[in-house]
Formats: sequence, C-alpha cells, structure tokens
Amino acid sequence: MCALTIAGSDSGGGAGIQADLRTFAAFRVHGATALTAITAQNTSAVTAVCALEPEMVAAQVEAVISDIAIAAVKTGMLARPKTIERVAQMARDGWLPQLVVDPVLVSSTGHPLMEEGGARAYRDALLPFALVTTPNLREAAVLCGHDVEDIHTLGDMNDLALEILKFGPTYVVLKGGHFVEGAVTEHGAPDLLVSASETVLLDAPRVATRNDHGTGCSMAAATASGLAHQRAVPVAVREAKLFVRRALEGAASWHIGAGHGPIDHLDWQS
Repeated sequence: MCALTIAGSDSGGGAGIQADLRTFAAFRVHGATALTAITAQNTSAVTAVCALEPEMVAAQVEAVISDIAIAAVKTGMLARPKTIERVAQMARDGWLPQLVVDPVLVSSTGHPLMEEGGARAYRDALLPFALVTTPNLREAAVLCGHDVEDIHTLGDMNDLALEILKFGPTYVVLKGGHFVEGAVTEHGAPDLLVSASETVLLDAPRVATRNDHGTGCSMAAATASGLAHQRAVPVAVREAKLFVRRALEGAASWHIGAGHGPIDHLDWQS
C-alpha cells in the first residue's frame, strides 16, 4: 500500500515530510514524497524558509505517480499560492486520489509558512478537490476570515466547519486543540468530523506535554494512511485521532530540544 505526501521539510525532524513518513511507516504504508519547501527550524522556532518552484513540485508528483500505484495523497506545507494552484490542477486532472488537505498557514511557533494569498488559494483552488481537510482552529478561522479569539464553543466550531464545507471538501475535520480559553468538552481535546449529512464529535483526554510538534501533520498523514488501506473516512479519522493521542502519550516525558518536541510515532504497533 502506497501514499504520497506533498509537503515541506522540517530540519528538526518533528513535523512536515519527516513526520509524514514516520506516520506512513507506523501504518505499514510505503510513503512517497514531493518536497515543496525546505525550512530551517528546531523545537523552538522556524528561522528560514526556501520554497521550491511549483513546476518542480509537479515534476516530483508526476515522477511518483507514473511508476507507483498511489492509493491516497496528503498535502501539508505548500508555501506558495501558485503551488497550491498547481497541486489543485493535478487534482483536477485526476492525479491525486483520496486527497487529504492539511491547510498549513502558520507554524506552531507563529512563523508564517505560506505567502500572502494562500488562504484564498486554498478556498478557491484546492479545497474543492479535497476528500478530507484537517484545519486546526487558527487555520479554519483564517480560511473563513474570522478571529480565532471569537471561537469559544462547540457550536462555534461547528459553524466554522460548515463554512469550510461550503468551499468544496467532502469532509472537514476541525481540530479543537487550540481553544483559547479552557476545555469545552468533558475530556478537553475535541475534534469535529463534519460532512453534508452529519457532525460527529471526536473527543479525547488532553495529554499534558510540551512534546506536541507535528500533531497536525501526523493527523492528516494518519488519515491518508487509513484511506490507503481502503477504510471509510470516519473510520480513518477515528483511527488517526487515536494514533496521535498514543503518540503524544508516548513522548510525554521526552526531552528533545528547548521548545515543543516531537511526538512518538513509533509506539503505534505495540
């Protein structure tokens, strides 16, 4: 079983292509890659970004799909609006099956990972071709032109997810781990899985740890892994959430770097 990630490189090894490949491996999926950008970063900060040209991104994708039977595709950091539009063109041409779009806009440390115009490019070009999109609260607010500070309840989350659904994806997984103030559910880590027919609350205990770098990348990659194994979207998303929770628990006591360390992708099989 094979999946493709179209994403950026994290030199600290916690997120991006590196996290995607570890996630694919944990699900026994062979991972192919199309690199979009190189970042200089560690657990504390992103210090530099170098984006590849859109046609080089497309060349990598074409090389992979011309030879390898790709069952699912995940996008992460795309860096430039023109790259988003080029990936959307490939999706329109049928190159990107079971597409999971993680609309990466800003790093967890606050560094912009997308040039100006990225939110519009996601809305107008790529999200209409997504089977699943997996924004966190901040990304969702930017996509919809809202202030994340105004999102306080599950009702607010649901309204936001329904707005994103109008951009064209079949499913929206809105991740609630970045609530501004306190927990809004019993366990405190709510995600919503929203489609045209239903809204499903996926809650889990919040894991007390600073080692949470790469959770968004890993959630999307785990979802793509489930889809590559021909699981239905709700099943793939539930399993992805469980994977991330176990990875957070496994890394809770790690001491890697001075900032937010990586999660434990490798304990999944046990």
